[in-house]
Amino acid sequence: MKRTDLISPAVIITALLLAAFPLLANAFWLVQIGAQTFIYGIIALGLILLAGYGGMVSLAQMSVAGLAGYSMAIFGLNSAGLGLGWPLPVVIITAIILATIFGTLIGVLSVRTEGIYTIMITLAVATGFFYFTRQNYAIFNGFTGFAGIKAPVIGGYDLRNPVWFYYLCLIFAAFSYLAITHLVRSTFGVALQGVRDNARRMEALGFHVKAHRITAYAIASVLAAIGGILTVWMNDRIDPSSIGVGPAIDILIIAVIGGLGHPVGAFIGALIFTLVDNFAIDLIDRERFNTVIGAVFLFIVLFSPDGVIGWWRRLFKPGSSSARASSQ
Repeated sequence: MKRTDLISPAVIITALLLAAFPLLANAFWLVQIGAQTFIYGIIALGLILLAGYGGMVSLAQMSVAGLAGYSMAIFGLNSAGLGLGWPLPVVIITAIILATIFGTLIGVLSVRTEGIYTIMITLAVATGFFYFTRQNYAIFNGFTGFAGIKAPVIGGYDLRNPVWFYYLCLIFAAFSYLAITHLVRSTFGVALQGVRDNARRMEALGFHVKAHRITAYAIASVLAAIGGILTVWMNDRIDPSSIGVGPAIDILIIAVIGGLGHPVGAFIGALIFTLVDNFAIDLIDRERFNTVIGAVFLFIVLFSPDGVIGWWRRLFKPGSSSARASSQ
């Protein structure tokens, strides 16, 4: 993507529409569709960095997000009265630091392998963390988890208000998107793509392959931590059901549906997933939601292996290379 694309008419129009959305939408559309899309997109953005630009598919993004969410409950305040009651800024910083360390350690372990083995290691971490939180009552309050983790009032703005919470999520989503878009075009981003394409050649050229991969995990963990904090504030709770294998796979589905070849794919996939999640009940029984999202996933992958963003490029930019992130 060219630098001028960041200020293209399409980007400006999209930004204006997103900013004006609260003028047209009710609380349901602002939170359950808008804010949820931004949160999923932020978490999936880290996976796109790892998988699309680094060639490393991780299923532990929701585990990292979950640790950040649990940290908000443990070090802050919750309705069970089990929190330590630390000041909010300290709690947020602590949550991000702990989640980033956790995600980086997952990276240290995962970069020793490639392909299916990386997927299996991160899946094992996600599964282990799920059962650990579910069975540990002393720290994570077991199956019940924590409730009453309310969004704060900052500068007179009550972030529990749907409008302000929507704008909060929009700001973080925009910042995350711009940061990753710039990162993948930086020296580090280009080197990471080189590592993805041919790690041995990059190592022969003097690049520290493992360091680049671990750094990518750390950056993805920061995004997951932000998404985890926003998720807790939106749901007003955190429990093991939000960090299980199902939610971990959902993030992978979101990234693949949107397209791994561009950061915007995270938000496109998140929007599609959120719409299906909320309105599947109108088409089929709620218990069969996975059938609907599975059908949507298969349809998009079969007709466009590089996701919706690849489909869009083939329709409106014929002759362009849409399957590789390195073309950006």
